Amino acid sequence: MTRPASSFPSTPNPRRGFLALLGAGGASLALGACGSSPAQAKSFPVSMSEAQWRKKLSAPEFRVLRQEATERPYSSPLNAEKRTGLFACAGCGNKLYASRTKFESGTGWPSFWQALPGAVGTRTDLKIGYPRTEVHCADCGGHLGHIFDDGPEPTGKRHCINGVAMDFLPA
Repeated sequence: MTRPASSFPSTPNPRRGFLALLGAGGASLALGACGSSPAQAKSFPVSMSEAQWRKKLSAPEFRVLRQEATERPYSSPLNAEKRTGLFACAGCGNKLYASRTKFESGTGWPSFWQALPGAVGTRTDLKIGYPRTEVHCADCGGHLGHIFDDGPEPTGKRHCINGVAMDFLPA
């Protein structure tokens, strides 16, 4: 589902500019600041040792899901995914988002206005100097991205999600 161009904010969003700059240097991922990941902060139904996660996940998946990195904008094929289906956690397979809630945000990352019920958890992230809402998988604690208050109706939310953190399951 795409949002009409007329419904995008008319003033530039400084977060989007900062995030675009973050990925402009050519590095494939920008690592977050030091600190515990959501997976280390509490126990989750799906739990593995760091060695087991490293064996299960690709290097980019591990950096995003387990170390809270951010993929370069416009690098994920899921950003352009338009088919009907579900987006699931690449770490544990937990179904996270329905394709009907996906929209084109212009940020370079897959964006959704709502998660599936009980699929994600949140916490406050202060790593870049101001509070953001970090979103993680409710089953394994894997870092997915952040939630912002500049999304479309009906929620007004933009779940800005790293594509490498998800798999697409076509209907």
